[in-house]
Amino acid sequence: MTPHLTPRRERWLLFTLAGIQFTHILDFMIMMPLGPQFTALFGISNAQFGLLVSAYTLSAGLSGLMAATYIDRFSRKRLLLVMYALFGLATMACGLAPDYVWLMVARVAAGLFGGVLSALSQTIVADVVPFERRGRAMSVVMTSFSVSTVAGVPLGLFLAAHLSWHAPFFGIALLVGVLSLGAWKTLPRLDAHLHHPERTGVWRGIRQVLAEVNHLKAFGVSGLMMFASFTVIPYITIYLQSNAGMQAAEVPWVYLCGGVVTLLSAGYFGRLTDRLGKVRVFQRLALAAVLPLMATTLSQGLPLWGLLAISTSFFTVMSGRMIPGMAMVSSAVEPRLRGTFMTLNSAMQSAAMGLAALVAGLIIGRDDLGQLTLYWAAGLLGVVASVLSAWLAGRLRLHGAPAASA
Repeated sequence: MTPHLTPRRERWLLFTLAGIQFTHILDFMIMMPLGPQFTALFGISNAQFGLLVSAYTLSAGLSGLMAATYIDRFSRKRLLLVMYALFGLATMACGLAPDYVWLMVARVAAGLFGGVLSALSQTIVADVVPFERRGRAMSVVMTSFSVSTVAGVPLGLFLAAHLSWHAPFFGIALLVGVLSLGAWKTLPRLDAHLHHPERTGVWRGIRQVLAEVNHLKAFGVSGLMMFASFTVIPYITIYLQSNAGMQAAEVPWVYLCGGVVTLLSAGYFGRLTDRLGKVRVFQRLALAAVLPLMATTLSQGLPLWGLLAISTSFFTVMSGRMIPGMAMVSSAVEPRLRGTFMTLNSAMQSAAMGLAALVAGLIIGRDDLGQLTLYWAAGLLGVVASVLSAWLAGRLRLHGAPAASA
């Protein structure tokens, strides 16, 4: 049986998962605003920096594929705690890395353990929260992105500026230790899937997930959704400083403003998702993302307030899509296969993020002045992916949804 939690226990569960997601997302996001430091310190190219970003996501994708063979064989709580502890150790290793090569190795390790965390968190939400309230529940967990941008990234940049680039990783590892204790005390057993009467074998479950056309469409939506974002996101800070003339001290304002607005808007998007339908809201936001995507890559010459207006709208819409998007994707599979499905979905998302960063790094160049070139072409590639995700979402079938509220 799916655990029936009191409203208070459900809130604690959602806040705990949001905290875990916060550290996982911050560990990934902190790399991007540190791009100018890494390129200067290690003497690396845009493509090499893209590889450093992609190392985490590609290893997370591989980890997700491997996790699909065991995720439904263990208690969600036990697996989450083990993977989270190993993720914390890998993040500590990132802070201890003496050079580019060792940092790359540590990022791969962090991705291997962290790649399962998002899938587990989203699976737990889908397991515990009924369909009709899943949009709002997912919005609570997804606020971790907003909090990481509004508080985590600026604080990480402050530590990097006043101590060293190693310091943010030490801080994240310390926070992982604290949150691990909280998760151990607040999470219920979460092992109902182990007693499902129609529970299938591991490989049979994977075959069943991959054999269903609706699941493949959901994977496609997830991959396109993440690809659209990460053709642009890894290079925003480099572009703003090298092309748009933003000073290093002004960069935290990009994440602070974007984080505050996304934090305030997350609840609204969650309620809208439950009221109007997951697919409809996702399609509208995926199409609305076209304008800030291109504007972000063509903002050279604007004053600071203009740059902040564009970057804030970019973060708001791109993170807003994730709320109906993940509520929709997690509802595209029946409960007994959800753990395997969400793990494979996480692998797809990670692979798409890594591929997007790599492809964009190959497209984007630098001129004699050190400014980025063809950033707009990477943005245009993201626009195509976003439009395709909206089209494909309209062809999904959601479990537990009345036809009018999908």
